[in-house]
Amino acid sequence: MQTRYDAIVIGGGHNGLVTAAYLARAGKKVVVLERREVLGGCAVTEEIWHGYRVSTGAYLVSLLQERIIRELELERFGYQVLPKDPAFFSVYPDGRHLFFWQDEKKTLAEIAKFSKRDAEAFPKYEAYLERLAVVVESLLLVTPPELPPKKPGDFIEYLKLLGRFRKLSPADITGLVKIFTQSAADLLDAWFESPEIKVTLATDGVIGANGGPRSAGTAYILMHHCMGGVAGKRGLWGFVKGGMGAVSEAIAASARSKGAEIRTNAAVDHVLIRDGSACGVVLQNGDKLHAPVVASNLDPKATFLKMVQPGHLDADFRTSIEHFRVEGTSLKMNLALDGLPDFTAYPGTPGPQHGATMHICPSIEYVERAWDDAKYGRPSHNPLIEMTCPTIYDPALAPFGKHIMGIFLQYAPYTLRDATWDDLREPYGDRILEVIGEYAPNMREIVRERQVLSPLDLERRFGIAGGNIFHGEMSLDQMFVLRPVANWARYKTPIAGLYLCGSGAHPGGGVMGAPGYNAARAILGSRL
Repeated sequence: MQTRYDAIVIGGGHNGLVTAAYLARAGKKVVVLERREVLGGCAVTEEIWHGYRVSTGAYLVSLLQERIIRELELERFGYQVLPKDPAFFSVYPDGRHLFFWQDEKKTLAEIAKFSKRDAEAFPKYEAYLERLAVVVESLLLVTPPELPPKKPGDFIEYLKLLGRFRKLSPADITGLVKIFTQSAADLLDAWFESPEIKVTLATDGVIGANGGPRSAGTAYILMHHCMGGVAGKRGLWGFVKGGMGAVSEAIAASARSKGAEIRTNAAVDHVLIRDGSACGVVLQNGDKLHAPVVASNLDPKATFLKMVQPGHLDADFRTSIEHFRVEGTSLKMNLALDGLPDFTAYPGTPGPQHGATMHICPSIEYVERAWDDAKYGRPSHNPLIEMTCPTIYDPALAPFGKHIMGIFLQYAPYTLRDATWDDLREPYGDRILEVIGEYAPNMREIVRERQVLSPLDLERRFGIAGGNIFHGEMSLDQMFVLRPVANWARYKTPIAGLYLCGSGAHPGGGVMGAPGYNAARAILGSRL
């Protein structure tokens, strides 16, 4: 068995696979080591019940970079996105409902049911957000400059960075500063009057975040989820045919076509370090693999506090990693269904509502109260719930006439007060179905099987510290030149030859592939 390589990638999540694919395209001998029996990290398709192929972690795609799709020829290797239309379906306690469609005219007609003023403002809001998003998107495939600058070339990088803002008006520059610092609620209050419109848009600001819609910094999370697109439409999300594992399998197939070796059931115990440089890894079965470059797709805490043995890191750096915030507040629930939820506000099955992301979150205040519960160590009694049914677009994922539903929920804190997730997991699953049942009374009777993944379960299953879907909070002090920590945001680490290639590096979380792409470029530029 091969034991010497040009590069070793720890972790077969989608970013690690992207790094491996680009290194293999450059002619390097590379191996990917995945501890589980399935590739993809959080982007996987698993048959957890007979005949039901479930995207157990990530469930939608939009942010995957077009350059990566094109250069790795992912469509040739089976990658296909089924655009979601309608985009959103929201229900309210008074029996009203709201659709957001791909067709702007239809969406504006829906908004006008709640506020004609908001219908007039919405196209301007989208244009405003797009102008800002274009600038931020231009930074996704960029290596952050040194902080603080250390040599003349570092200052030139900052000047180039400023050049990206030259096309923005003074008002847009002000808006960009605000969007990095303000709350989603403050951003939306400036544009809209209808509580129903504001909360529907605000959901993108709190998904995966440790904060409510009135928490500073959630405006950026909102914009982060509006970047990218499907079928040429900005901000649109879609289902991957075959489930999210098809993303990872396409990237893996691209990497293999250029000679990359990919192993599953190959858990790494620690990184081999000699004279301050990485020189390989030791597997949990005792096997040793050697390479001058090791790229870790694990989160920063797992990389430096588990894969690097004590004594190899400077105390200050280790302390910074220990303080890197990673505790998640998101819960994923997967269901096998005998039918579809029948909403009181829009009865009938199947209907267009089942092809949308279905929201239960009637107001900003409702979501803020849900966050209040989580702040004090309790799962939200009335949580923000997002539901999707991929089988509406891809019926082959389930037996004939059956469906899969994914529920993504805020808030379920990793650290609980006076309880454990092993005790609360199933009772809280009951509570989630009870909340949905208030809007779709048939919900309980159609559930055939269920899987509840608390943040603790996400940590155990996917190996992400704290169960944080972004590999660490995406707050201003943990982004760009500060991700994961100051002085080490350029994918290199204090150990020569050891790199970060996962979402704990810039530009952060989501199935986008950008950290993996950037890390490969850094490796090829400095080591191989």
